[in-house]
Amino acid sequence: MKIAVLPGDGIGTEIVAEAVKVLNVLDLKFEMESALVGGAAYEAHGHPLPEATLKLAKESDAVLFGAVGDWKYDKLDRPLRPEQAILGLRKNLGLFANFRPAICYEQLVDASSLKPELISGLDILIIRELTGDIYFGQPRGRRTAVDGHFPGAEEAFDTMRYSRPEVERIARVAFEAARKRSKRVTSVDKANVLETFQFWKDIVTEIGKEYPDVELDHMYVDNAAMQLVKAPKKFDVVVTGNMFGDILSDEAAMLTGSIGMLPSASLNSSNQGLYEPSHGSAPDIAGKGVANPLATILSAAMMFRFSLNQAEAADRIESAVKDVLASGLRTGDICSEGTKRVGTREMGDAVVAAITKKTITG
Repeated sequence: MKIAVLPGDGIGTEIVAEAVKVLNVLDLKFEMESALVGGAAYEAHGHPLPEATLKLAKESDAVLFGAVGDWKYDKLDRPLRPEQAILGLRKNLGLFANFRPAICYEQLVDASSLKPELISGLDILIIRELTGDIYFGQPRGRRTAVDGHFPGAEEAFDTMRYSRPEVERIARVAFEAARKRSKRVTSVDKANVLETFQFWKDIVTEIGKEYPDVELDHMYVDNAAMQLVKAPKKFDVVVTGNMFGDILSDEAAMLTGSIGMLPSASLNSSNQGLYEPSHGSAPDIAGKGVANPLATILSAAMMFRFSLNQAEAADRIESAVKDVLASGLRTGDICSEGTKRVGTREMGDAVVAAITKKTITG
């Protein structure tokens, strides 16, 4: 097993370091190789995704990714900005299926902004199509408007588009995932306004007929956003496009108490995957040792489950995280009355201790 370790920028280096500590105590044989990505790669090599980094990612069974980005790079030409690294990895590795589980651990019910009865026992899986939609659609750019309300004015434009194969494959991923859960899929669209998503809805409905044992319903994205905070436990598997999935998964993260608890997996057709926390690089707290590493550690658990076929290792990591939370240790984002606040390194050490069956301290 070969794992590419790409810490990136900001808190990415801190949280990935804690995940690597966890990997090193699992008594498994695998190779880890690190490389620069994002702003760190731009500083060293003049590009956020150097050829050497991309080559390493392609040659690895899985990629453990931190986060990229910093406000100081916002004035760079768009192709050179750190965020282009993650888009480039998704495109070049064909990572079309993004899994974002939103699970509210029993110990974190009080950390959520919602009433306990709404989120206690919450377990949602959001499946986001990751390589199409408006993020990758062409043409895009800036021009002088030739029509619209202000002809002759400067305008910017992006293109939302999906092909049949793109929708079919993500729909099948969602239905297959639902078969292993509660057998319910909610497809989120905006078919009442967008032709792209009427097309999406029609195809998902067709694919749904191949899975008569799975219940399918459709929901407009604005209603889905509302229902996520009104009655989140009504959802099981949610499948949607790239942009809607980006927004809804971050909303769902806050149901769990903090986006610092939300892992993710991005897979291609051969189950090669990129694993990263759903949060960003948070340059405002970088270097302070206060970031929550649990989303990254849980992403590593997903890596063992989906790409490396080591379900037992995944179980051990997830169980250790639960044990640490049960011990009362919390980083600042999930801290509440009666718990003990710890930093990034202390939280990572506690997970290591739980895996090795040592006493958890903080």
